[in-house]
Amino acid sequence: MNHIRQTLTAALLGAALLMGCGRNASPVTRTGFYLDTAVQITLYDTDGEAACDETMDACFELIDGYEKMFSATVEGSDIWNINHAKGQPVAVSDDTVRLLQTALRYCELSDGRVDLTVLPLSELWHFGSGDTPRVPDRDAAANALAHIDYRAVRIDGNTVTLTDPAAAIDPGFIAKGYIADRLRDYLLSREIGSACVNLGGNLVAIGTKPGGAPYRIGIQKPFADEGETVAVIDVTDASVVSSGIYERCFYEGGKFYHHLLDTATGYPADNEIAGVTILAPSSTEADALSTTCYFLGIDEGLALIETLENTEVLFVTKDGELICSEGFPLP
Repeated sequence: MNHIRQTLTAALLGAALLMGCGRNASPVTRTGFYLDTAVQITLYDTDGEAACDETMDACFELIDGYEKMFSATVEGSDIWNINHAKGQPVAVSDDTVRLLQTALRYCELSDGRVDLTVLPLSELWHFGSGDTPRVPDRDAAANALAHIDYRAVRIDGNTVTLTDPAAAIDPGFIAKGYIADRLRDYLLSREIGSACVNLGGNLVAIGTKPGGAPYRIGIQKPFADEGETVAVIDVTDASVVSSGIYERCFYEGGKFYHHLLDTATGYPADNEIAGVTILAPSSTEADALSTTCYFLGIDEGLALIETLENTEVLFVTKDGELICSEGFPLP
């Protein structure tokens, strides 16, 4: 899945302290590689080994199914079909409709600074997994910019149409959050009240640790070694998602480039922010907000967060300064 972020060192610090969960004697963890990233699910509240295996199998089947639905690079996915329909209507799933509708809301909220149709531009930069990033030709970038406009996406029931046949969508700024929320819904339906879902940095903490203690989540320090944090926060029954310029970046000709592309210029956005972390009840909203707040900037981003209930933001500037909303749980 293109443009997927990998920002939060969402390791559970002091994992040895998590032993002694509800119905099982110890937490059970399974990892895999999906969504262009490492995925980890840990269950602290399961009803025996067989039930745990069944639940884990179902979780990873859900992830695989959603990847095959939302990926812009998996042939036959809803997104791939839309992008290759040459402007013709495409029937898609209910999940795809909900995902795109929510994505479009953030495109409008940011006045197009976040744009669902950025794929023609981002493809030129080759930020996908396994690719070698490079600065695109200016003429090619200018041509791609001419086809970036979220208003070209038309949704009518379960049918999606791109009114510009040369446009293409990539829901990478929101898709992992949506998938994480669906995993939480599934686990709660199985009456699992203590678990962590980590989709390469999009983290959902379900309930609390056994015994009622909050989860301890480390927030990655930009440009530092993996695992070096700027802060460690306590999280209960919430999602934590980050976005930053240190995730996918490179140097060319001595100049620094990153994957958060300005849809006005075709080149990486330039502001004082190195990273953004959102704490919110919904991982879908947290995922979209982390990117949106980066493009809005600190002042506009803080103003937006202040209008949202139970939602907080932490900005890390390029100089290492931490700026957060009033309720962000910094130590």
